[in-house]
Amino acid sequence: MAKGKTVVGGRKAVFMNLMKLVLLTVVLVLYMIPFFLILVNSFKRKITIIKNPLMLADPKGFSFDNYSSAFREMNYLRAFGNSLLITFVSVAFIVLFASMAAYFFARNRNFAAKFSFSLIVAAMVIPFQTIMIPLISIYGNMFGMLNMRSTLIFMNIGFGMGLAIFIYYGFIRSGVPISLEEAAIIDGCTPYQLFFKIVFPLLKPTTATLIVLDVLWLWNDYLLPSLILGKKKLYTLPLSTYTFYGTYSSDLGKIMAGLVLTILPVIVIYLILQKQIISGVVAGAVKA
Repeated sequence: MAKGKTVVGGRKAVFMNLMKLVLLTVVLVLYMIPFFLILVNSFKRKITIIKNPLMLADPKGFSFDNYSSAFREMNYLRAFGNSLLITFVSVAFIVLFASMAAYFFARNRNFAAKFSFSLIVAAMVIPFQTIMIPLISIYGNMFGMLNMRSTLIFMNIGFGMGLAIFIYYGFIRSGVPISLEEAAIIDGCTPYQLFFKIVFPLLKPTTATLIVLDVLWLWNDYLLPSLILGKKKLYTLPLSTYTFYGTYSSDLGKIMAGLVLTILPVIVIYLILQKQIISGVVAGAVKA
């Protein structure tokens, strides 16, 4: 009797695993179809896309003309450089400042620290759209700080700090033992040595996850850069892509090539940090 129950239970587990696999496969296909169509159509001529956008290949073969045109018309290198500079500097300061602030809040449980942390978390629920017009008016009319990369970087840091502090705070409270810090202090570590040599290395999985989240957000952000950067020489990739789309909206092949060039760097970054991302997600799930 027990053997029969074991067999039935084993079959049920196999069936459930099979259903999960089928469901995940369907979800994966639904996610990948748009990216696949963009990639395939980026190598086709305009007439071929219009006739049959689902055709896997152009009858006359693959062509890189769309990519060369998009690369040139988008001023890709300049836009890529602007996006890279703004994203890299913004993410670096977000990680640095947020980790230090979260460590301070996690280890100081007085009223001022608790109130400040609660205020930062509460500010996260304020929609950006409600403050963007007054904010841009202040930076533009009062301080004349529009059309400056530094202004955009400063705003990115401010808007990105809340979530980063919140994530770091939870990890430090549950994943960084105070006993380790006490031992380091006994050995003669200064506060800066304690943080940068003991605590911060332990935050590596969380840092990797935050880097990917912030890179995806900043690299693809259109609204804030469009409000601050009005000169074409300062355009980021999303701004250049939008301008390129407005010029060549009828040429789908060039548009697809421009989109591939825009999302390719993010995919590369994700592949490089894939191991750290998975480690961070698993660690967060276990601690939760």
